[in-house]
Amino acid sequence: MEFQDYYAVMGVERNASQDDIKRSYRKLARKYHPDVSKEPDAEARFKTLGEAYAVLKDPEKRASYDELGANWKSGEDFHRPTDWAAGFEFSGDGRGDGVHAYSELFESLFGQRSGAPHSRSGFQTLGSDHHAKIQVELEDAYRGATRAISLRAPEIDDTGHVTTKDRTLNVRIPKGVRPGQRIRLAGQGSPGLGGGAAGDLYLEIEIQPHRLYTIDDRDVHLTLPLTPWEAVLGTTVKIPTPAGAVDLKIPPDTHNGRKLRLKGRGIPSRPAGDFFVTAELTLPPANTATDKDFYQKMQQDMNYDPRAHIEV
Repeated sequence: MEFQDYYAVMGVERNASQDDIKRSYRKLARKYHPDVSKEPDAEARFKTLGEAYAVLKDPEKRASYDELGANWKSGEDFHRPTDWAAGFEFSGDGRGDGVHAYSELFESLFGQRSGAPHSRSGFQTLGSDHHAKIQVELEDAYRGATRAISLRAPEIDDTGHVTTKDRTLNVRIPKGVRPGQRIRLAGQGSPGLGGGAAGDLYLEIEIQPHRLYTIDDRDVHLTLPLTPWEAVLGTTVKIPTPAGAVDLKIPPDTHNGRKLRLKGRGIPSRPAGDFFVTAELTLPPANTATDKDFYQKMQQDMNYDPRAHIEV
């Protein structure tokens, strides 16, 4: 994915105020409008300009784009980090902003951002809902926990520049929560006007990457290294799970890549997920003469040809 430098497109510095961005857009929009411009690439430039302005004029999109830009290096393909936008707080209902025909980068980042606040006619106006992604530990999804969550909400300061305001909330992580689920915190969105009720805050759950496990919805996966003799002869090994260690029986003649299933030992949702163990056969190193002699003896004594099925 190609990273677009929206500041360069707009011809402004990264510390430009919102008024500077608006003035630059008006100037460039007149220059590249397809109906009046004689530039050969006016239509493409005008489209890119509109995309850049859609991001930089919006304090929330701009703040998250600035955060994302730190992960981009000139001359390299851009890949959005998996934890991008975690902890960023956005207003709106999360149903999208009605944009069309934007680049892959824009759609990837902002296709499901922002939306109109809820409102009622008359003096009272309900506050808009807020949305944020948060990362929790896999062990918290198994057991439940209460965690202090830090969120950053973009806002415009008195000089017209975008800054972020931090706040910390104590959030109860329910047992069995899965990636993509949302936790609702009533009254933690934008305040209402004229005595109207405040909006709510919705926290979308992501599970932090783990050094041992991968997660697929409610299922959890572990890759288990095995020696050749454990795989061939079978054995029982103690393995870790997020809920504690368990004894796992390795059947004889287990091949590389075989999956063993522990039913109901995944994330304890309703229904509970499963815990899958994938066998990974490893070869002992031959670092000494004795080790090499052992491998040579295996070569001589064992009638084994792994390529017997390949015709040459």
